Amino acid sequence: MLVFLVLNVNCCQRIDDKNSHNEHIQAQHVASNQTLNFHNIVASCNKPKQCGEAHNTKWIPLTPLMPECETELEFSLSGRVKGITPRATDAIGILNLGNKELIYTRKQLLYELIFTHGEHPEELQLLDDDLLQILMEEINQPQDGQLSAFAPILQNILRQLLNK
Repeated sequence: MLVFLVLNVNCCQRIDDKNSHNEHIQAQHVASNQTLNFHNIVASCNKPKQCGEAHNTKWIPLTPLMPECETELEFSLSGRVKGITPRATDAIGILNLGNKELIYTRKQLLYELIFTHGEHPEELQLLDDDLLQILMEEINQPQDGQLSAFAPILQNILRQLLNK
């Protein structure tokens, strides 16, 4: 049996073939000509009231397939996410990426990921740019062919620290 593990492109949680589904960015009934367009399909978790289930048929103004997604969303070590632009704020609301359970899970796994790389979360802001860059490179390296859950979110946080 073939089992694959990937990260949900919306919330960055680990998903596999048992806890995920293919989600159309533009709903099939709204854009029937996009049903088989792979640029319109992303892997999504099956969490109730989150990601694909929260999306339902609403139009998502900022998608994970857009490069701007990395710069228009801002994550914090507290697990919270905020939109830098109105469309990012809308996407967070549509996908319910600010729910309490996800915030808590993000915070716990971000801390675990940072500790795995030998750092203490509260000391990240004290690291110089060279050490932050090394940490970013380490986190961006797949282990057994896979990124750690929430690695892109930690990348976002580290990029913010480098830009200060």
